[in-house]
Amino acid sequence: MPDPTTDSITAVWREESGRLVGALTRMTRDLDLAEDLAQDALVSALEQWPSQGVPANPAAWLMTTAKRRAVDTFRRADNLRRKTEEIGHALTEEDGMPDLSSQVDFIEDDVLRLIFLSCYPQLTPESRAALTLRLVGGLTTTEIARGFLAAETAMGQRISRAKKTLSEARAEFELPVGEERTERLDDVMAVIYLIFNEGYTATVGDDWMRPELTNEAIRLARMLADLVPDEPEVHGLQALLELQASRGAARTDAEGRAVLLDDQDRSLWDELLIRRGLAALARAEALAARGRPVGRYYLQAAIASRHARAATPEETDWPGIARLYDVLAGAAPGPVVEVNRAVAHGRASGPEAGLAVLDAIPDGALAGSHLLPSVRGDLLARAGRHLEAAAAFRDAAALTRNESEQMLLLGRAEEEDRAIG
Repeated sequence: MPDPTTDSITAVWREESGRLVGALTRMTRDLDLAEDLAQDALVSALEQWPSQGVPANPAAWLMTTAKRRAVDTFRRADNLRRKTEEIGHALTEEDGMPDLSSQVDFIEDDVLRLIFLSCYPQLTPESRAALTLRLVGGLTTTEIARGFLAAETAMGQRISRAKKTLSEARAEFELPVGEERTERLDDVMAVIYLIFNEGYTATVGDDWMRPELTNEAIRLARMLADLVPDEPEVHGLQALLELQASRGAARTDAEGRAVLLDDQDRSLWDELLIRRGLAALARAEALAARGRPVGRYYLQAAIASRHARAATPEETDWPGIARLYDVLAGAAPGPVVEVNRAVAHGRASGPEAGLAVLDAIPDGALAGSHLLPSVRGDLLARAGRHLEAAAAFRDAAALTRNESEQMLLLGRAEEEDRAIG
């Protein structure tokens, strides 16, 4: 039976770990030490809260405990004076305990700094994602490895290498400014979107989705929107994730098999997530109306909103979606956008129009991906070219590493075989 105190500790940790590690990193200028101190505070909570009860302000309790550990660490290292000068604003003269009131103005900036640090340019996208989940999301190495279907040892090594890279590069725990900040913000959003996509449609494994990753990505997107409220693209990202995730309960059947959009029971769509997504999109639109630039996340959210507002598949505004994809192709060109644009034009103007978009994608642009043959199969099926469609679906099934998706594609190939009759 679940322990409610342990559940409370886990919830508090997931919510506060980013702020805790961020504040400690700012004070100590040592990411590894900051994480160790935060983990020590978590261990203390696990030891004390079950018998003493959850404190009235659990976040402040964790921060106080971690800072006390920091003082003890520096004292043992015989560096108390030097380190106390570095973190003096966090310590009281009377007893060396932290003055929590002095931290209020720094907490959110600390989280933002930590997010930007996790997305340091020299790290690979995969390492950025793992480090973001670890430092900002508060996930354990075991949880991250499970989410990405990686060995725990390998994931631990990846995180360690990422932190070593930051240390060797002497990465500054400061918010970048100007063009660097813009570029890094793009990296931050890309990492959050990467985490979401891995949860929304798993790359490998038996399951179609991994909700723990989608939920964490949404939480990070909401946090980023609170931290950077004047950037419409950040609100666009939040809107996109909320709207996409709203379909989660309808994307699998009772046996866990994948269900395509047109076949989903829309009464299962999460209305709260839809409302949150539309509200975030409205915030992005308001900022755009004031002259702030928008990009691919806003445009994709606008596309997702067309689906969210359609009570039935037949009510979907495919011409509007196709127009939005045309704009997206200009703002963020790439083969994946073109494949999705082909779907939209195929539904808005007929399958041959969609196939024409696919045919214009350069050879080899999506080599090794199942995306292009699966969409080609769908368009061929709608065009009544069943033999070609069956072959395309089998090609796609051979390329995917997700078992649920493979079963769906092979099932569609069998449907086309039967249609040939």
